[in-house]
Amino acid sequence: MLGPYPHSFFPEIFQNRIFLITVTVWFFAQTIKVILGIFKEKRFNFRWFIGTGGMPSSHAAGASALATSVGLEYGFNSPLFAVAATFAMVTMFDAQGVRRATGSQASILNKMMDDIYWKGQIEEKRLKELVGHTPIQVLAGFIFGVICAMVLY
Repeated sequence: MLGPYPHSFFPEIFQNRIFLITVTVWFFAQTIKVILGIFKEKRFNFRWFIGTGGMPSSHAAGASALATSVGLEYGFNSPLFAVAATFAMVTMFDAQGVRRATGSQASILNKMMDDIYWKGQIEEKRLKELVGHTPIQVLAGFIFGVICAMVLY
């Protein structure tokens, strides 16, 4: 028994089909990023698995898998699907919009910091530049998430 509730968290969470599909699709998308990174850079970097950015967008894949799974389970005209689909749209907009702009700004700031560093005026850590996604990466993640959810459901 977990707290005052008469049910157990772990057995129930691992029986939640929608949750499991969403996490599985996210994991697959992250794995694809690692594989593409190995081919592109001829080396393995664990940060590719836990990091953000890259192809395909695991944010878009997970959010679209969630919305698709909810739609398949409760109907595409249900209020739950509306909530999940809206969440997916906001997530994908953020992944390619705000977070991508943040990465661009980080790139410019890093160049400025390099210039100042070489003049001996500053010693700061570099900012992370690969934060967001291109629209193609988001679209690929969206398509990947929908297809995987339909297959896994």
